[in-house]
Amino acid sequence: MKKAELVFIPAPGFSHLVSTFEFAKRLCDRDRRFSVTFLIMNSLLDPPAVSFIESQQQKQQIIKLINLPQPQPPPRHLKPYPEIYKFTHRENYKPLVKHLLSNMMLSTRSAYNSAPQIAGLVLDFFTAPMVDVGHELGLPSYLFSTSNLALLDLTIYFLTHPTHVKESDPELTLPSFVNSVPTSVLPAPVFSKEDGFVVTLKLAQKFMDMKGIIVNTFQELESYALLSFLDTKTPPVYPVGPVLGLSSSTEMVDSAQNEKIMKWLDHQPDSSVVFLCFGSMVKFGATQLREIGLGLESSGYRFLWAMGGDSINHHKDILQEGFLDRTAEKGMICRWAPQMEVLAHKAIGGFVSHCGWNSILESLWCGVPIVTWPIHAEQKLNAFKMVRELGLAVEMKSSEVNVDDLVMMADEIKEAISRVMDSDSEVRKRVQEMAENSKKAVMDGGSSHAYFARLIEDIIANI
Repeated sequence: MKKAELVFIPAPGFSHLVSTFEFAKRLCDRDRRFSVTFLIMNSLLDPPAVSFIESQQQKQQIIKLINLPQPQPPPRHLKPYPEIYKFTHRENYKPLVKHLLSNMMLSTRSAYNSAPQIAGLVLDFFTAPMVDVGHELGLPSYLFSTSNLALLDLTIYFLTHPTHVKESDPELTLPSFVNSVPTSVLPAPVFSKEDGFVVTLKLAQKFMDMKGIIVNTFQELESYALLSFLDTKTPPVYPVGPVLGLSSSTEMVDSAQNEKIMKWLDHQPDSSVVFLCFGSMVKFGATQLREIGLGLESSGYRFLWAMGGDSINHHKDILQEGFLDRTAEKGMICRWAPQMEVLAHKAIGGFVSHCGWNSILESLWCGVPIVTWPIHAEQKLNAFKMVRELGLAVEMKSSEVNVDDLVMMADEIKEAISRVMDSDSEVRKRVQEMAENSKKAVMDGGSSHAYFARLIEDIIANI
């Protein structure tokens, strides 16, 4: 029986690591012929990612973790260009990765049939340039996209339309979208002609060099987009999602806080609580925090508000006077919450989210409708897709408005919460249908289960 080892080189961000680890574990559980090694770019890890990696090192038995040494830092003159700077920093890992892989391959050959053969590399959106190392060593590379087909399509679009875009440009016609896409929802880096746009083109070129593209989505969710990829010359696409870290969201929550949150939810009526959580990177200013508080209180709904960042340390001085006393029986504020566990609780009726792709998949899995509040990266594009393309979310404000420097006002927050908590809304019904589809997709006979099998066959066939 052929045994295959895959070497993962994930992006160092927390949200990327969570779903990539989950995919690797799912692969090993699905087919015992596979073993997995992760190469970790320690010097680029953000604080939540450091905590996650440390927890995996303590409990991980299936996946082998290797910490890469520190590479040569990028030249200082690149500092004004953050996307190029980060791209160069990752590029500087190439010699280290090549050296390590070469030694692994020599060790495998010397062991004859006792060790699995290295079957290829599994790369992230941001580590895609490592495909060059794979080519040099004769190893196929697969891209694991922790986001959706929409972002993949947008990135590849620029290969055939390599003209720098501006926010004032007309709407784009993208193959994977039914509607034309406003430039205002594109990720901010693409508007930087000498920085982000350059990196986007470089990444897109590397995507086309892959043996296959694995995507954390499922056919029933992005059926139109998937059909558009079948008609292109891109590498084969394998939608294998939803790939969810079903327990990973507890990593940043201590057990006492976790127990307190879940006990509070246990005492709330079914579908009565709106959950607010904006990821690990978002920090709102005092004005915005006060408006959220006003909107929550005036909506009249119960709420669980995970503030994140460091705002919880001084929220008593920021929120309007008497807010905590007036909402004591209806609301709970915490710093972190175990997101997946919270969304799965019967008390949760709506989710105000920054629209990270992991969060969207978790909410769909649990059948909880979203209020979209995109903040950065590709989140505006995700929100546009959920609201305009799929009808699976309520928007806080028109996605055609650049909200980077705006404050969402209390009335807007109240209105959006009221809409998402409507028990008879069409959005809620559609989300609950999609929840069933998401679970069927990964079951035996489901669409993602079948694509996963095809991916395994293709990898093994290339050994």
